[in-house]
Amino acid sequence: MKRNIALLTFALSLLFMSIEGVAQHVQKNASITHKSVRVEAPFKMPTINKPDFAQVADFVITDYGAEPGDKEKNAVAIEKAIAAATVAGGNVIVPAGEWHTKKIHLKSNVNLHLSEGAVLLFSPDPQDYLPAVFTTWEGLECYNYSPLIYAFEAKNVAITGKGEVRADISQWRKWFPRPSAHMESIKRLYNWAQDRVPVEERNMVNDTSNMRPQFIQFNRCENVLVEDIKIRNSPFWTLHLYLSKDIVVRGIDVYAHGHNNDGIDPEMSQNVLIENCTFDQGDDAIAIKSGRNPEGWRLKTPSKNIVVRNCFVKDGHQLVAIGSELSGGIENIYVENCKVADDNEKLMHLLFIKTNERMGGYVKNVYLKNIEANAIREGILGIDTDVLYQWRTLVPTVVRKLTPVEGIYLEDVQAKEAKFVAKINGNADLPVKNIRLKNVTLTDASEERVQTKNVEKLVL
Repeated sequence: MKRNIALLTFALSLLFMSIEGVAQHVQKNASITHKSVRVEAPFKMPTINKPDFAQVADFVITDYGAEPGDKEKNAVAIEKAIAAATVAGGNVIVPAGEWHTKKIHLKSNVNLHLSEGAVLLFSPDPQDYLPAVFTTWEGLECYNYSPLIYAFEAKNVAITGKGEVRADISQWRKWFPRPSAHMESIKRLYNWAQDRVPVEERNMVNDTSNMRPQFIQFNRCENVLVEDIKIRNSPFWTLHLYLSKDIVVRGIDVYAHGHNNDGIDPEMSQNVLIENCTFDQGDDAIAIKSGRNPEGWRLKTPSKNIVVRNCFVKDGHQLVAIGSELSGGIENIYVENCKVADDNEKLMHLLFIKTNERMGGYVKNVYLKNIEANAIREGILGIDTDVLYQWRTLVPTVVRKLTPVEGIYLEDVQAKEAKFVAKINGNADLPVKNIRLKNVTLTDASEERVQTKNVEKLVL
């Protein structure tokens, strides 16, 4: 009897110790701490609160059943690890090796950490990215295939580590062309947005829309960190920061030469630092946007307070593109100490601002400083207020809203070969204003160095 009581007492003590340990663990990890990132800029740049996962627990995906080469088990294991980590905050660890998987949905207080030598290989099967999620297509909100890595309304969320995320784009590549059925789908989506059809009713998953998902999308998130990872291939835009704030993107390496493969797209996002990154993609390296037409007017959230520094562009169309989706407005952009590879064959501009008579919105306070490039296909600075692409004939102008563009400043920018230093096509009803070029040098220009139309207050 005494022995049974002693065993019971011992068991109860272990139970209480276990409960106390769990309580201490939860207490320790009840909230993610932040590190303040202060950034200098020619405008008042708010302090960015970056999540810190140094003191939280690790959740290794192999502990949840992950096995190399088994996408079904891996997808379930990653989902379980994320569910466990989000409770108190944690690092979901992907060990070295190649791990086939389906979509990944991140949650608050979770850091997806890719160990050195780890590769997350994402399935090419569109069915693996269903059910449809609340996302976007070229500035228009809709329900579509899930981004390969997706976070919605999450706080304190990260992707870090020396490992790699890679998309198998063998099926997505078949969707690169834009046949008539696809064009009719984006036309229908545009009209739905124009008519204020609720987003929940804009389902774009069918047999003909073929709207490829973004690789990584942070949608309506706060306190975001993306650091050190390699990103290889993408169905569509590579890293999409949508309606999010307090973001640090640091040291990532992007290689994506599919169709519409921008490197990073901050859209209606604020307080963003992008630094020490390498971009090698088939479209723009950094493309800053803020919604297309009625969407930007409805959401009324500008892209604002964005700093890009110490980045290297191996290949791509523009170092920085602003627009053409900019209906919510874009302001306070600072790009400094960036370099373009000498053998970049695609580069069109260092800065290209593009809009049209339907966009509305605004662009103001854009700064480029200490930028170097070799050969440029077009010129150092391009501003065009009549860029419509396929939309020129796809839909008519429903509402005419011009875009004020003013306060564009370039300093200490150098290139060797291009057609022009600056080419500015303003609108006669709303000229581009206040452009200043200081120590902007082009060694060899094949056209007139400065070409302007409807511009006020250009200082060279």
